[in-house]
Amino acid sequence: MFKGEALCESCRVLFVTKETPSRSIAGIAGIVAVATLISKVFGLVRQEVQAAAFGLGPAADAFNYAYTIPGFLLILLGGINGPFYSAVVSVLAKRKQEEAAPLVETITTLIGGILLIVAIFLAIFAPTFIDVFAPGLQLSHKDLVRGIAIRQLQIMAPMAVLAGLIGIGFGVLNAANQYWLPAVSPLFSNVAVIVGVGILYLQVGNKIGVPDEHYATLGGMVLAGGYLAGAVLQWWVQIVAQTKAGLGTFRLRFNFNQPGVSDVIKIMLPATFSSGMLQINLYTDLFFASLLPTTGVAAALANASLLVQTPLGIISSVILIPLLPIFSRLAAPENWPDLKLRIRQGLLLSAFTMLPLGALMIALSVPIVRVVYERGAFSRSDSGLVASLLVANGIGMFAYLGRDVLVRVFYALGDGQTPFRISMINIFLNALLDYFLIKPFGAPGLVLATVGVNCGSVLMLLFLLNRRLNGLPWQEWSLPILGLTAASMVGGVASFGILEVSQHFLGNNGLLIQLLQLCMAGFVGLCLFGAIAFWMNLPDVNVFISHLRQRFLSR
Repeated sequence: MFKGEALCESCRVLFVTKETPSRSIAGIAGIVAVATLISKVFGLVRQEVQAAAFGLGPAADAFNYAYTIPGFLLILLGGINGPFYSAVVSVLAKRKQEEAAPLVETITTLIGGILLIVAIFLAIFAPTFIDVFAPGLQLSHKDLVRGIAIRQLQIMAPMAVLAGLIGIGFGVLNAANQYWLPAVSPLFSNVAVIVGVGILYLQVGNKIGVPDEHYATLGGMVLAGGYLAGAVLQWWVQIVAQTKAGLGTFRLRFNFNQPGVSDVIKIMLPATFSSGMLQINLYTDLFFASLLPTTGVAAALANASLLVQTPLGIISSVILIPLLPIFSRLAAPENWPDLKLRIRQGLLLSAFTMLPLGALMIALSVPIVRVVYERGAFSRSDSGLVASLLVANGIGMFAYLGRDVLVRVFYALGDGQTPFRISMINIFLNALLDYFLIKPFGAPGLVLATVGVNCGSVLMLLFLLNRRLNGLPWQEWSLPILGLTAASMVGGVASFGILEVSQHFLGNNGLLIQLLQLCMAGFVGLCLFGAIAFWMNLPDVNVFISHLRQRFLSR
């Protein structure tokens, strides 16, 4: 159906960069995939431990309000695809190695000093922040949640500094072709939380999940302390590797006028504001969530989000990390034909991975949530709420990753202003959609609003990129994506049908039965999708899979 031998040959040529001919994009992707998979699995285990210990009770609900700002900073500044990472990679990829250490130490000093002030500000004004972002917690029946959230935010305030240092470390190590440690380093944070909750359970036993003020407060403090300790460990392992590689150490350097600092700031500032605007949408969601009469909506949003972010984080790292330096190297006008091929590749790989996963999450939402979370303090009613949110998340998975691909193209072109302006528009759009969708849909309406914002972002970015690059091959890009969408719908319907039939004969109680039904339904759905995708014969996908398979087999 979709033939393209000439394009396929172009893809093979592009899969090896000029600077590092021995390392292909699929080779980098393989390293990142394995490391990120390990980290994400432990992240899922961490969330399961939290859910089993606290359910959707006061400690868990309070934590998701308190973690909003530290978590926002950790994702925004310290994320492996965040603006600090993008800025450092974009600048260091074009500079000599001997210039790296002084530049990195100067940037670390500058950013660390600014974020230290932010951390102090967070600790002092924690009550004000909680009241602003979650005004519904001031209601009398949510007073316990508010008190726990304030204390948790004060404990986690130093994560503001750590977030910036971690983000810089990601960029420095990746620019030096070190991909394993940055991708696996979040593992240390997850382990710290698991250990903290485990120690608490050994101390108080089953009382950890009872609706008691003392134990809820104690559990909330342990959660906050575990996340802080994990961030410290994550930064420490990075700085050790960075020092050994001669890429700068934890040293104060105030030469802010040296070459390269302004280049990093030029990309970092608008990229940070742009990504920050996206995170403000999360604040908007929590603002409306706090106004719902049900306790636990914030925790449910986090549980559903993690089920989406686990595969999304792995796949986005596999796709975005190898592509970003290549986007930067193809930013000159004479290289735009190759850049367009790379953009197409990123979008098709996003569609090939995200569309079927989204379809399965919609079709199998209930058994997925029950298998992952339903134990300990996490009840059947908790599963129902989280499953409804998972369905809404599944609808927008492709838009989420597709937007990130397009934003990185603008960063590579040295344009951080365009994504920032779009993000500013999206703040108001998200608040408007939250207001209208929460009434008919309840908590899932908050997720649907985010989906709508991400879809709008993709369309706006494509429109502006079309003008910037003197036209895009719309038909060549859209037809394969529409085909993959149809294939995903077929796979999702088949999965739901298999699930219904198996539940009719086997019931739906018991972990092993649920797991068996989930595996059968998911397997059938993915096989159908894979068969249709294979018939479509997409060169970008075929070449990527071939290189990735060769890489894993060689290992």
